[in-house]
Amino acid sequence: MLIDTHCHLDFAEFDEERDLLIERAHQAGVKQMVTISTRVKKLETLLAIAEKYPSVFCSVGTHPNNAGEELDIQAEDLIRLANSHEKIVAIGEAGLDYFYDTQTPADQKTGLARHIEAARVTKLPLVIHSRSADEDMIEILTAESGKGAFPFILHCFSAGPDLARAGIELGGYVSFSGILTFPKSQDIRDIAKTVPLDRLLVETDAPFLAPKRWRGKRNEPSYVVNTAEVLAEVHGVSCDEMATITTENAFRCFSKMPRL
Repeated sequence: MLIDTHCHLDFAEFDEERDLLIERAHQAGVKQMVTISTRVKKLETLLAIAEKYPSVFCSVGTHPNNAGEELDIQAEDLIRLANSHEKIVAIGEAGLDYFYDTQTPADQKTGLARHIEAARVTKLPLVIHSRSADEDMIEILTAESGKGAFPFILHCFSAGPDLARAGIELGGYVSFSGILTFPKSQDIRDIAKTVPLDRLLVETDAPFLAPKRWRGKRNEPSYVVNTAEVLAEVHGVSCDEMATITTENAFRCFSKMPRL
């Protein structure tokens, strides 16, 4: 059994065959999925998908590349929404993205602080997006953890070893996507090898970043199998062992998500 801890099933790329791709995921051994919010104002769409499919759960939050659109969303709003539905099992994704110059760092940091507070209060994991922002992210996570612990995931990890190390030291999880499987990603595999087994998660970030076996195709939850296979190779364990490890980690991290 595997769990795709991060996908975007509400995206238009899946509108024509959502039933089929979820069935393909089940057949591949991916028994549960978390579809991640990029805009709080689209939460109803996410919840409709999560309610339709028993194996699908969701988060609530604002992607950093949309931060300026939802500055009216306060931590109290995130907390209220997260507690309003049994299918909402995480906060985010929120964070910092300095690669795309679409939102100001100030707006992204404001949104991130609100999401951190929501994670701290609800005890739901904060799904963190961090791209080209390692130093600022380390500084924020360290300072905020000093105010009170909160669960978090460094999602789709493609940053440097310092951020991975800081995340682990602060109690976070590190999630690997199809990037781990790319031929030119030896640096990411080297970092993955340093992550303790009890902090590893796997994801697709579908429809993006299809792993090597399906490179160039639209990604989907069933493809997380290839990422788990490579992660098993990196850690020198069997595929079955890595599936068990990452699944148990997912249930520990997403503590509100039931075992089906």
